[in-house]
Parts: sequence; C-alpha cells; structure tokens
Amino acid sequence: MDVSLASWLVIAVALVAANLPFFNERVFGFLPWKAGQGRTKPFIVRLLELIVLYFVVGLLARGLESRIGNVFVQTWEFYAITACMFVVLAFPGFVLRYLRKRRG
Repeated sequence: MDVSLASWLVIAVALVAANLPFFNERVFGFLPWKAGQGRTKPFIVRLLELIVLYFVVGLLARGLESRIGNVFVQTWEFYAITACMFVVLAFPGFVLRYLRKRRG
C-alpha cells in the first residue's frame, strides 16, 4: 500500500468513526443502548465513544505507517492537533443530532 492510499484510507475511516456516535443509538455501532427511561444515548456516552474511536483510528494509522516504513515519534502537539481535527470531522453528525430543527 502506498503512502497516498494509506493517507486517504485513514481520513475516510476517521470521517466515518467521528460521526458514528451521532448517527445511531448503539454503542460503537453494534452494542444496543439499554438505559432506564431514556431511549437515546446521553451526550456523555457519545463523547466517550468519540474519544475511544479517536484512539482506534490512531492505532489504525500507526499500523499503516509501520507497514509503509519507519514510525515517526510524535509529541503532544501532534496528538492535540489530530484530536481537534477529529472533533471537526465529527461536526456534521453533531449538527444533525443536536442542532437540526425538527419538523412536526
């Protein structure tokens, strides 16, 4: 796999993973949410899901990087920037879940 394909694959997976908590009522897309009276997942569960999925995408990216060549050492700035980018990728799902005006 070349560098360009690996980069686009990580971006596509990150886009899907960042929006996954907001587009369904299951935890990580496959575990049903069974909590008390409310049928929808609370925001804190969606946020925790988002954090876990950030690390899953990071592990995938690190694995692809190691298959291509040497894995570069990253500092905290890299992780701060990628976390912010992951949150930005989650914006469409957040808007559709919480900011969209519901009809009827």
